[in-house]
Amino acid sequence: MKQLKSIFIALALIMSAQFVNAQSKIAHIDVKALMTNMPEMKTAQTQLQTIQGTYDKEYKSMVQEYQTKLKKYEQEAPTAGDAVNETRSSEMQGMGQRIQEFQQNASQQLQQKELDLLKPIMEKAQKAIQKVAAARGFDYVLDATEGSGLLVAAGTDLLADVKKELGF
Repeated sequence: MKQLKSIFIALALIMSAQFVNAQSKIAHIDVKALMTNMPEMKTAQTQLQTIQGTYDKEYKSMVQEYQTKLKKYEQEAPTAGDAVNETRSSEMQGMGQRIQEFQQNASQQLQQKELDLLKPIMEKAQKAIQKVAAARGFDYVLDATEGSGLLVAAGTDLLADVKKELGF
């Protein structure tokens, strides 16, 4: 009976040692806050705003031209012939379609440019997070960005250390 008790205690000690070893160190970081503060992000946002402004200017110009022609054609419609009115109607439909296509194209190109600009910034942030986490001995780093699913972030926050690693 005494041997059985000793075996049970030894087994319990081994199990608890394995449990202690199985525990991982976890930290968190608000990735959105990190990326928002990166100098590269400010440059990317400026580039995107410039491109957006160019697209907006072109779109407004196209719409203005459309409205001007439409007004002119509507005023001349009673005195113009049926053939001219049909031709003008087709022209206006074509212009409207080109405006819609331009808007869709511009939106897609802007989204692609945003992805192209943000990808290297995200990769740089991720490498810095990994480097800091490895240096501090963390096994897992959770994203504490609002809405990411992390409900409680009372553990170690790596934001300051990662900013320091990135030099800002």
